[in-house]
Amino acid sequence: MIDSYHDQMAVNRSALNRKLEAAAWGLFFIWIGIALFGHIGWGAGLLGVGIITLGAQAVRKYFEMKLEGFWLAVGFLFVVGGICKLFNVHLGLVPILCIVAGIALLLSMVVGRPRD
Repeated sequence: MIDSYHDQMAVNRSALNRKLEAAAWGLFFIWIGIALFGHIGWGAGLLGVGIITLGAQAVRKYFEMKLEGFWLAVGFLFVVGGICKLFNVHLGLVPILCIVAGIALLLSMVVGRPRD
């Protein structure tokens, strides 16, 4: 009985994960379409993508699912980049953060521990 309960919970969590990913990607493409049609600019476009990305992680947290560190970092970078572009702030730090994040991801792939 306990095993079937845990199996059902795993199936439900997997289905929720798939729905969440589909919703996030759907919102992403809708936002990109709106941004392209509306010619809203890079700042608002990046900010919107960052909000969608961070929003998906907030929903994961709400449903007690594991947060994805990569998407948290990406969402944060999109939000920072969007805000900088909107307010015309020129930070040389943002490109450097993007490069460092990319290098860290590549290194984690080579050096990181094996996963399931």
